[in-house]
Amino acid sequence: MEGDPRVSIVLATYNERENILDTIDSIFEHVKDPVEVIVVDDDSEDGTWKLVEALEDRRVTLIRRVDTRGLASAFNRGIIESRGEVVGWMDADMCMPPSMLPDMIDGLKDYDIVVGSRYADGGIDDREWLRVLSSRLINGLATLVLGYGIRDYDSGFVVLRRSVFDKVSIVPTGYGAYFMEFLYTCRKKGLSVHEMPYVFRDRAKGVSKSAPSLYRFFRTGMQYVIRIFVARLRKID
Repeated sequence: MEGDPRVSIVLATYNERENILDTIDSIFEHVKDPVEVIVVDDDSEDGTWKLVEALEDRRVTLIRRVDTRGLASAFNRGIIESRGEVVGWMDADMCMPPSMLPDMIDGLKDYDIVVGSRYADGGIDDREWLRVLSSRLINGLATLVLGYGIRDYDSGFVVLRRSVFDKVSIVPTGYGAYFMEFLYTCRKKGLSVHEMPYVFRDRAKGVSKSAPSLYRFFRTGMQYVIRIFVARLRKID
């Protein structure tokens, strides 16, 4: 790629061998701006990072982390390495459709941040009922406690102007709850957030990292609840 890309998309991966190449190909298919894809892989046991390395595509950057793990820290590392004036991040399991990215990027003409939303009017969360119910309860609590009318506080599917990072940065700890804190802080700092509805479909291949067991499912849920109240009580300069 000659010169800097206009768009940087960060993918955090762990054992996504079955999905990673489809995700990358779909990003390149739909985003017509000069784009780079940054894959931050936490030393996947299934060799996800090997597939990315074998691409030998100058538009793709692989960051393989051997001694560090965590979703929020992985996205944060990718953001640090990104070069585009537009920065986005999303899951690499094809549940979040890359076909949404052009419309989301276009939305940055009017907003600082555009979020792919399962729960905004017109959005659909097409997973098993227990996961949908728990997600709606957590997001309902977040909307009540944090405010600003955001319906999908833990979306994790976003594009934004790089200038956002002049005011707000990610707290690089934990799983998906980091995104709630991030959006809340953005709004507290006066940045505009727009939710764009989409259909979130459960993964067709691979195993979910957030709910491999009932114990982890409920433990993750409690972490979300705690982070909601921590975000609300934390003083923002």
